[in-house]
Amino acid sequence: MIKPDDLKYDNGLITAIVQEVGTNEVLMCAFMNKHALEKTIETGFAHYWSRSRQSLWKKGESSGHTQKVREIRVDCDQDAVLLRVEQEGGACHTGFRSCFYRNIDGEVSGEKVFDPEDVY
Repeated sequence: MIKPDDLKYDNGLITAIVQEVGTNEVLMCAFMNKHALEKTIETGFAHYWSRSRQSLWKKGESSGHTQKVREIRVDCDQDAVLLRVEQEGGACHTGFRSCFYRNIDGEVSGEKVFDPEDVY
């Protein structure tokens, strides 16, 4: 078993890629510290480290758009994790289902699922 202490953190953080378990859609990329990873394992719901607020946060704590974690995978170098989740509502704070809702040309191809002004 790989434990949170076994992972390689960069300045205390590890990259977390989030994927919808049912469709394999990539929903978001975030950062976790050891405590966020431990809380995720303990509760079964995704927790992250906010670099801007310098604090731990549970995904969906204000919006209700939670991520129920079904599986956590660790990459070969043990410096990134993949969370396979059941996403409730949108993953992106802008209202889209996925944070990856536009291409490099700026064209929107993702689905808007909520109005952020109604949530935040």
